[in-house]
Amino acid sequence: MIPGFGTRRRFSDLSEREILALAISSEEDDARIYRSYAERLRADYPATAAVFEGMSHEEDEHRRRLIEAHRVRFGDVIPLIRREHVAGYYARRPVWLVENLSLEDIRGEAGAMERQAQAFYEVAAQRVTDAGTRKLLGDLAHAEADHRNKASQLEAEHLGDEARGAEDDGAKRQFVLTWVQPGLAGLMDGSVSTLAPIFATAFATKEPWTTFLVGLAASIGAGISMGFTEAAHDDGVISGRGSPWKRGVASGVMTTIGGLGHALPYLIPDFWTATSIAIVVVFVELWAIVWIQNRFMQTPFLRATLQVVLGGALVLAAGVLIGAG
Repeated sequence: MIPGFGTRRRFSDLSEREILALAISSEEDDARIYRSYAERLRADYPATAAVFEGMSHEEDEHRRRLIEAHRVRFGDVIPLIRREHVAGYYARRPVWLVENLSLEDIRGEAGAMERQAQAFYEVAAQRVTDAGTRKLLGDLAHAEADHRNKASQLEAEHLGDEARGAEDDGAKRQFVLTWVQPGLAGLMDGSVSTLAPIFATAFATKEPWTTFLVGLAASIGAGISMGFTEAAHDDGVISGRGSPWKRGVASGVMTTIGGLGHALPYLIPDFWTATSIAIVVVFVELWAIVWIQNRFMQTPFLRATLQVVLGGALVLAAGVLIGAG
């Protein structure tokens, strides 16, 4: 049997007391999530952390009001019922996944949390027939709507245009350091360093399959080497370049892609057709590198063109000359 299958309650089967208990536990969970966001962001994005800290206090206040309502109507003992006990109830992303979310993704996740809660209560209120339960669910939906408005107020208070711009710039810089820079280095290495062995093999043997195998081996080998080198030489703690395994993956994958780009055409049996396509792919790769350097690294276009396109063309010519010699 699938774990949990057949053990969840339907929302329509919950009593008013259980609905109130579910709302209490949900508000408590959301407060914890917002505090986790604040803790995660406090060092690098203090303004956004202050917003989430304020939102966690709002959730605490909602929970306090709900507990008071439960105490008045049903007494002090609150039934244990949580999201995972109710079929179809909206789920929250596990908190530990916040480590893999960008700043903008975390902001979006928080907005989605409030929209989900409000929408759920509104739909539930429409489906019940008991007047008291419908009023209760409507009140909870209104509380979530108020919370969204309060979140906007907190964002305006703690996260003005200047602070938000500074944090967005910091997030962009971190993205460049962690993903773009090592990925670009890998793409350059994979595209350029494999040119000579692939085209030397091609013109020496005139055999597309052999050329493809050499290109495949060179690309994968270079990707593994670049990936491990990037991950091992800097743990990111002092340099601030981010997780070493993320940088290693970016560098290794892009190195492999850079080499495979002009190796894959040699799956075509005809030598000259494969070679013509491979040469076109090479120049597409080199111009793509120029664009990335100019777009993300602010390298002047002319300088990037001379460094990448001219350098790659020289390596390509060297491979052809060696193979044909």
